[in-house]
Amino acid sequence: MPILNPDPRSGEVLEDVEEELAAALPETQGSRFFPMLRALAWHLLAFVLLGAAAYILWREFHEISLAQVADAMRAWGWGSVVLALGLSATSFLLMGTIEWLGLRWAGARIAVRSALAGSFIASAIAHTLGANLIVSGAVRARYYGKYGVSLRQVAATTLFHGFSFTVGLSTLAGIALLMAGSHDIAAVSRIANPVADGLGAFLLIGVGAYVVLCATLRRPLRGFGHSVKLPSFRVAIAQLTIGAVDNAVAAAIIWVLLPGGSIGYFTFVGAYAPSVVMGLISHVPGGVGVFEGSLSTLLKGLEPAALAAAFLGYRLFFFLLPLVLAGLALAADTVRERTRSRA
Repeated sequence: MPILNPDPRSGEVLEDVEEELAAALPETQGSRFFPMLRALAWHLLAFVLLGAAAYILWREFHEISLAQVADAMRAWGWGSVVLALGLSATSFLLMGTIEWLGLRWAGARIAVRSALAGSFIASAIAHTLGANLIVSGAVRARYYGKYGVSLRQVAATTLFHGFSFTVGLSTLAGIALLMAGSHDIAAVSRIANPVADGLGAFLLIGVGAYVVLCATLRRPLRGFGHSVKLPSFRVAIAQLTIGAVDNAVAAAIIWVLLPGGSIGYFTFVGAYAPSVVMGLISHVPGGVGVFEGSLSTLLKGLEPAALAAAFLGYRLFFFLLPLVLAGLALAADTVRERTRSRA
């Protein structure tokens, strides 16, 4: 994964964290015209995707009532609720592990407990506001500043975290599509067998090429005004392994809330992974609506009320509840730091 060449010596915390962090991340600005055109295209894409998602969700769920959704949620039972909460906690723990690896890779040496806390706060907020490098990086910079972590190290950690998610999701999706395709994925989804097999093989080949590149390319790369380097072979393996398990756990949150036997896990993940990507590229905060619309389109034969209930549970257990906890934790940390500075 290309990450910024960290500079452990630049440890000062600057006032405008967002602007300095944007400068530390890879430079993408050219003339003013092209960034403005690119921003307009992204806004237009978000508008189109959100409109399409709204239509799909209306088509799939307009005939069900709130009472039916409530009945589907009651059918979960306490066992499924506890399991979903446990899966959500496990996913954030795995994200924290990646965070700690990224901080060490960037040259920052902080306690595991602090890395887990910083990762939880940044990830929970970024999940809801959108997986934005600047947003999550700014939260990290605010939190890790008291530990002497520089903005360049924060930027490197943020990119490391984001790319671990990417290669992990690609690995999981590739395996799921190949395994689900061999069990006739077309029976319970709108993904044809040849498409599933071909896309799965393509994703795994891409991940394999990345690992080979990390194992063979030693010299730093230079581009966009920064020195960049690839991680070692062992770090790349850790990225894709932990990232794949993290995404597998996150996907299972919805799957365990669906009626038992309604769809196989690997078949579900084969539809879940591209839906996550659609939610990310839409730039809609949290991918709300776009993710659900994409997943509803790719799956078929599921009870609409049960699927709608699973979506609500996913948003509650993996987005809203962590956001509330992260907000409280960040507020408590801010108060504690101000109290120490006054003492």
